[in-house]
Amino acid sequence: MDPMRGQGGIQMLLTAEHEAQQIVTAARNLKMARLKQAKEEAEREVANYRSHLEAEYQKHISESSGSSDSTVKRLEAETEAKIQRLKESASKVSPEVVQMLLKYITTVRT
Repeated sequence: MDPMRGQGGIQMLLTAEHEAQQIVTAARNLKMARLKQAKEEAEREVANYRSHLEAEYQKHISESSGSSDSTVKRLEAETEAKIQRLKESASKVSPEVVQMLLKYITTVRT
């Protein structure tokens, strides 16, 4: 009877070991599925975050270039105003300069 008991005990142990192995395998498979799902979610979050940052960057670039265009226009207007003032100043002084040059050219030193 003892040998039968031992045989039955061994069979129960083998069955228990087989069930434990199935449980471990199922747990591993579940763990791998969860890891895969977590990886996919992380990749989606990274993609969303990257697109969000890219949109902010493009917005910042467009705002910066817009202000650059306005700066260029402002500088062009200031330059034109300065050129106009210089022309007016030159036209006011021009007759005096012409008279002074004529005086020096026509005056003979002896």
